Amino acid sequence: MRVDLHTHSRVSDGTQSPRELVQAAKAAGLDVLALTDHDTAAGWAEAATAAEEVGLQLVPGMEVSTTYRGRGVHLLAYLPDPTHPDLAALLTRVLQGRDSRVPEVLARLRALGIGIEQHHLDAVSGDAAATGRPHVADALVALGAVADRTEAFDRYLAAGRPAYVDRWAAPLLDTLAAVSAAGGVAVVAHPWGRHDPGVLDAEGLEVLRDAGLVGIEVDHRDHGSAERAALRGIAEDLDLVVTGSSDHHGLGKVDHELGCHTTAPDQLERLLDLAAGAAAASGRTTPTVVGR
Repeated sequence: MRVDLHTHSRVSDGTQSPRELVQAAKAAGLDVLALTDHDTAAGWAEAATAAEEVGLQLVPGMEVSTTYRGRGVHLLAYLPDPTHPDLAALLTRVLQGRDSRVPEVLARLRALGIGIEQHHLDAVSGDAAATGRPHVADALVALGAVADRTEAFDRYLAAGRPAYVDRWAAPLLDTLAAVSAAGGVAVVAHPWGRHDPGVLDAEGLEVLRDAGLVGIEVDHRDHGSAERAALRGIAEDLDLVVTGSSDHHGLGKVDHELGCHTTAPDQLERLLDLAAGAAAASGRTTPTVVGR
């Protein structure tokens, strides 16, 4: 069984529709796929229909933008109820934060001599739940200002670059509480992707475990072999689920092909068992995994 638990569609910053993503996952030989668009569940219904059609198991999820001890952290939330008031309010504010910084980003790019306007973003963002830096990057590519998203971030959009604008992200501990209240489970995404544990060292991860974190995304392109080994050791010490994922964005990220990193079947089963327990504790029925 091949399991990929971290992917993105055009509903956030991927380049495929949810249906196209599911079809590509099936073609890539995956058996289980999680759709984890940034801060939204808007693609779940389309992905579920497509998964039923092609015979693929689908785990609904999302990747929530959070902050912890002054650092941005991405949290993968699996099988929560996105309509739960606590979680819905948090997601709404995060999405508003994405949208609200775009005008200033565009103004800074124009000050650098790049003729970019809102309609250029509208042309590339499509049905995304919010417009973010990846869409600005795509617009820059379309304008010929850069070759690809990577160059756009490296030259203009990453933290510390001339067009970077900060935005609101949800406090991580509040997000863990909201995901639990919504009957879901949470896994920290690529925690050492900067090759520096920082606040997500063993002590920091233990604090998060005690606050409701159930797993660590270990096998990810941004982690080297030494980092993966160290994170596996921490996961074992803290009794956390170990996941592996592609972080696929379609054409939006190079070397993130579907299934390039996967989650072991026994770890998937453990994650789903924990999700069923979280749903029961919140008063929900057992969460739905399409095709299971």
